[in-house]
Amino acid sequence: QEQFVESGGGLVQPGGSLRLSCAAPGNSFSITAMGWYRQAPGKQRELVARIMYGGSTYIADSVKGRFTISRDNVKKTMYLQMNSLKPEDTAVYYCNTDPPGLIWGQGTQVTVSS
Repeated sequence: QEQFVESGGGLVQPGGSLRLSCAAPGNSFSITAMGWYRQAPGKQRELVARIMYGGSTYIADSVKGRFTISRDNVKKTMYLQMNSLKPEDTAVYYCNTDPPGLIWGQGTQVTVSS
């Protein structure tokens, strides 16, 4: 069964930047609200950012002003630009629809550490 494919994570120093990408399956991407989620060790998965099919966005307070979500409906790809990263941003980042479906991808690990 097709699933989301996240990429772009890595190890970065505090204050650094990363750009995550999400390749989405299916043919309904352009009309679907999408979200970036993250799960830190020992914590529940949380919504970080949402982008509606029309382009309007929601950014969680914890990352507001630092993270930007965008999408390319032709490429069926979603992005998360993360700037001014902090150690507390360390987590596995996932993409999914919003609200999320049952099938999750592998996620991409983001580690912010000096």
